[in-house]
Amino acid sequence: MPDNRNVVQAGTMFPPELVRDVFDKVKGHSTLARLCAAKPMSFSGIQEFVFTMEGEASFVAESGQKPAGKAAVAPVVIRPLKVIYQARVTEEFLRTTEERQISILTNYSEGFTKKIARALDIGAFHGVDPATKTATALIGDNCFDTKVTDTVTYDATAPDDNIDSAAQVLQTAEASITGIAMAPAFGGALGAMKATGTGLAIYPEFRFGADPGSFASIPSNINSTLSFNSSPDRAIIGDFAGAFRWGYADQIRMEVIPYGDPDGLGDLKRTNEICLRSEAFFGWGILDAKSFVRIVQSA
Repeated sequence: MPDNRNVVQAGTMFPPELVRDVFDKVKGHSTLARLCAAKPMSFSGIQEFVFTMEGEASFVAESGQKPAGKAAVAPVVIRPLKVIYQARVTEEFLRTTEERQISILTNYSEGFTKKIARALDIGAFHGVDPATKTATALIGDNCFDTKVTDTVTYDATAPDDNIDSAAQVLQTAEASITGIAMAPAFGGALGAMKATGTGLAIYPEFRFGADPGSFASIPSNINSTLSFNSSPDRAIIGDFAGAFRWGYADQIRMEVIPYGDPDGLGDLKRTNEICLRSEAFFGWGILDAKSFVRIVQSA
């Protein structure tokens, strides 16, 4: 029988095509990834330039004088953050067949994808560490809860009116509406709305916890990450396609740790286990906070 112990070694790098596959699957679990396309980035980050242009364009004759315009340029730097997840498996993993190892790693990769997706949403929405549920200086104020100051008070009996109120704020700011992020409570409230007199559901596509993927032709997504850690957020509406960016570095590190106490759960040798650890790098930036409105539950 061939020696299969080297299928995964400490410091093994996921091949680029597998990294892209992992982040493609993130879209299935992350609201922000579904509403905004990702851009690859280097470890030094990427820089987006936001132009604020005053006044309007002019029609000018061929020999006419060209009027001056005014534009302010504000760069937004998006730096990747390291995200780590690790899990214990039996040390038999090191001695089993290659097919069995690949099966275990496939399942681990699927789980890691979900953790990356939740970390992206939780970090960008709330600025907290998913594991500790507390604010982290690594994110600082680079999150919707801090930067987006325009809010609408949530009304569970009329969530569609909440969306309409938020849309009016965005229209006043001349912002586009390309997506709606919803907490499960918000989607459930839409599904519970009944027409006066008939009792028929107004939005049956949202009933029974369903996520139809759009509301009034606007792309939408329902995710518990929006209300994570008892957050008052019930929905965020705005220009996710144009005023939000996220990206990832094309490397994911996989490591097999056969001894020690890497996760604080006790000595690995004592429990006949090994630890699988993965590290990914991604970041995000809110280019224009005025392009979003938060619908929040009152205290």
